[in-house]
Amino acid sequence: MDDIRDTVRGYILREFLVGEDPSELTEETPLITGGVLDSLTTLKLVVFLENEFGVSIEAHEAGVEHLDTVSRIARLVASKTRAA
Repeated sequence: MDDIRDTVRGYILREFLVGEDPSELTEETPLITGGVLDSLTTLKLVVFLENEFGVSIEAHEAGVEHLDTVSRIARLVASKTRAA
């Protein structure tokens, strides 16, 4: 799961936090509730996750409960890759 976390963290830093201090993005940094992701960037993240990891994110999974932190995202992706 560390690989998933590292990949997701790298993507978020490259796409949504350009120029920010990478140490500020921890596994528990709030992404949606903290204002890093809005509806469009959340959709972009979902597309990335689906393409990068070969998973399908359902509409009900594309919210705060599953996508608000790097650790939640990694758990969701890991559970989907195990199920596949």
